[in-house]
Amino acid sequence: MRGKLAGRVMRLMFKPKFRYTNKIVSDLTQIAAARELVLNSPFIPKWEISLRREAIIRSAHSSTAIEGNRLSLEQVSDLAQGREIMATRKDKQEVLNYIKVLETIGKLTDGKTHESNLLRIHKLLTQGTLENSSDCGVYRSRYVVVGNRLTGKIIFRPPSNEDVPGLMKALIAWVNSPEAQSLDPVIEAGIAHYEFVRIHPFVDGNGRTARVLATLILYHRGFDAKQFFCLDDYYDSDRPAYYRVLQSVDQNTLDLTKWLEYFVEGVKVSIATVKERVIRLSSERLRKAKKGQIALTERQMKIVERIIRDNKIAIGDVAREFEISRQAALKEMNKLVGLKVVRLKGTGRGAHYELI
Repeated sequence: MRGKLAGRVMRLMFKPKFRYTNKIVSDLTQIAAARELVLNSPFIPKWEISLRREAIIRSAHSSTAIEGNRLSLEQVSDLAQGREIMATRKDKQEVLNYIKVLETIGKLTDGKTHESNLLRIHKLLTQGTLENSSDCGVYRSRYVVVGNRLTGKIIFRPPSNEDVPGLMKALIAWVNSPEAQSLDPVIEAGIAHYEFVRIHPFVDGNGRTARVLATLILYHRGFDAKQFFCLDDYYDSDRPAYYRVLQSVDQNTLDLTKWLEYFVEGVKVSIATVKERVIRLSSERLRKAKKGQIALTERQMKIVERIIRDNKIAIGDVAREFEISRQAALKEMNKLVGLKVVRLKGTGRGAHYELI
């Protein structure tokens, strides 16, 4: 009896297997440096709101697109702003669900990961999208396999239904353990992401929930507390590579090294993208403005970015870019002149604006 109990306890323990390669260490170092620059840049509230909103919209688009959602990034953006778009009800609901979860991620847990939280997250992500509504927020009661939608070929067989509750309890216990907390947040998030996908605890929506779990870990570990980083763009940019690396893990050894190399590189690419934009937005000419930080609207911020890219901008460019009248464009530029961000150069047809 004691032997059977010990065996059961051993089976319920989760002990990830991986090693730090030169690539992982190098990427983690670059991530730390880029993150430090982003979080210590002279942001102002409106800039932060814009970056956070953009990251949430891009994440919602990429994470749902990976699993077959057909909405474009522009449609997702329109939907997030309450505009009507031409799309199926399911595609729209998947995106709206994902946006809602990311917008409220700080309220979804108390700083720790609990089984009830993950079940709630899955329910929020899938409500109104599954054929059987009773599958929302509950572990699967029937066996499922992961297959290629085009060929119909089975590419992964997850654990049995009976094993799911125990495996999930073991994963959650590990995520909250001192061992996991001692790891770099990116490594912990990558490990949790893979193990969740491997267990495949739900009938559908496993990929989205796994990616939210990784995001949640990074949020609570203080890595992305401001939600500037869109990790899902990297996976969506090459979906075959994402699935290929997931499937490449040897199910006998469960060595996660190669997967973690891929995952950490994705975080590095995501943060590098944000860093480049932050550098543009936090240019010296804005940082050293006499009045300190300058509160720009999202439209004004995009105008500044356009000038940095092209060195100048004309009234006609502003009108076309934002689909507004020339009078409204002139009013917008006069505000930036008044803030001492730009100055007018030239006259007549050659008139344009440059950064001060």
